[in-house]
Amino acid sequence: MTGFTGGEKLDLPGWAHAYSGKVRDLYVPTGETLESTPRVLVVASDRVSAFDHVLEPGIPGKGELLTQLSMWWFDQLGVPNHLREGDIPAEVQGKAMLVANLDMFPVECVVRGYLSGSGWLEYQESQSVCGIALPAGLQDGDKLPEPIYTPAWKAPFGEHDENITFERTVELVGLEDATALRDLSLQIFTKATELAAAKGIILADTKFEFGRDRETGVITLADEVLTSDSSRYWDAAAYAAGATPAEKMTSFDKQIVRNWLSVNWDKKGTPPELPVDIVERTADRYRELISRMCS
Repeated sequence: MTGFTGGEKLDLPGWAHAYSGKVRDLYVPTGETLESTPRVLVVASDRVSAFDHVLEPGIPGKGELLTQLSMWWFDQLGVPNHLREGDIPAEVQGKAMLVANLDMFPVECVVRGYLSGSGWLEYQESQSVCGIALPAGLQDGDKLPEPIYTPAWKAPFGEHDENITFERTVELVGLEDATALRDLSLQIFTKATELAAAKGIILADTKFEFGRDRETGVITLADEVLTSDSSRYWDAAAYAAGATPAEKMTSFDKQIVRNWLSVNWDKKGTPPELPVDIVERTADRYRELISRMCS
């Protein structure tokens, strides 16, 4: 299992570093392996990624902020999730979760309530997203007639995830599981949208990841959930008042980082270092989202 080689390897008593993704590090009980252990310690770092690259510097406090938001959402959603009870090492308190080691599905379960990001780019070419035909005349940031399920294939580390059709998901995991993943994703998105709206926030889109519980066989919500890294959140008041897409899509996520990179990097070679003001503004938006959602 190949991962990000720059992950921080902490000395945690009773735990051994097993894997680093772009923004999270996995630890297993000392003497066990990632393939065999029933429990994994997931530590959220302050690293930030965009366009499949890990950027420098990180966002101070990001690991704790996103862990707090994930934990809040897991508590709200009422579906089986991967959290498990147990002691968290003091060194990573607040930015780590003890979770079940699931057999993960190779699909990112993306749900879109609004047209933006890669969905907008695809729509401009085909008037569809992941094989789902959409009405003509939509603009960047427009609300869709109803939420759509637009899955992506989880590519190996270092490669680009690929938007796929539901039919391709069936080929990957079978009809029964593909249907369950779609239905669960839409169910969770609907509930999350309602909770966010009550706080004056638009959940424009998000991605879920699921795995099968090795003990019960139940499809289980995993990874981070509905964080500023995995979702697009917009301010509802700004959306209603905005005259342009930029004004309407005032975000609580790392769109600030994406926008800066789009102007200052040609997506070739190593990305430039993020300016201090971009880092600070992103951290402020992360904190504001948690303050509004979790209050």
